Amino acid sequence: MTKTTARIKQKGKPFEIIVDLDEALKFKKGESNWIEAEGGRIFIDVKKGNAAPAKDLEDAFGTTDVSTIAAKIVKSGEILTTQEYREDEKEKKYKQVVDILVKNTIDPKTGNPHTPERIKSALEEAHVNIKNTPIESQIKDIIEEISKIIPIKVETKRIKIKVPAIHTGKAYGVVSQYKEEENWLNDGSLEVVVSIPAGLIMEFYDKLNSATHGSAFTEELKE
Repeated sequence: MTKTTARIKQKGKPFEIIVDLDEALKFKKGESNWIEAEGGRIFIDVKKGNAAPAKDLEDAFGTTDVSTIAAKIVKSGEILTTQEYREDEKEKKYKQVVDILVKNTIDPKTGNPHTPERIKSALEEAHVNIKNTPIESQIKDIIEEISKIIPIKVETKRIKIKVPAIHTGKAYGVVSQYKEEENWLNDGSLEVVVSIPAGLIMEFYDKLNSATHGSAFTEELKE
């Protein structure tokens, strides 16, 4: 278990708690509904051990309940991460990029997929910076960078989708990053043509079905 500090500024004053890093990150992402401040204490400065006065807590949070305040600090504030954690996360994203590119791209000259080693080499040679954002949103830019090093082409599938009006709000976020064309119909439903890397098809369908409760109509378009 790695302990760290979570902190927030509320009404112009700093408030800090000591938390388990993994638990705090899960809670912030909505993957857990429980978080605990170590020792049941709220600080104005963890390093100095200065506890926050009850009056300041009441003024800033409207309560002195530690659990309620801890949840607010972790959800809305900043969680300090260790260098080791940041390096691990960077390595995970790097491996994820390599895996996606191996599954979804080919060498257009030969029609064969690239090996993980070739992809890694190209990423390093192109000095690609993998950001701390969803990998899917970066893939296009990453491919543009490594295409300067190796011949690379994404294998894609084009799909026509019709989403009922009642589900367009949630579904639009799923289809927008892949859309080529969109057409809003008079009844409020959405017709969209998307182009998706072949290796992401199943994941895309899972997200679309979840957002539309399985009510979207899909048709694969042949080249």
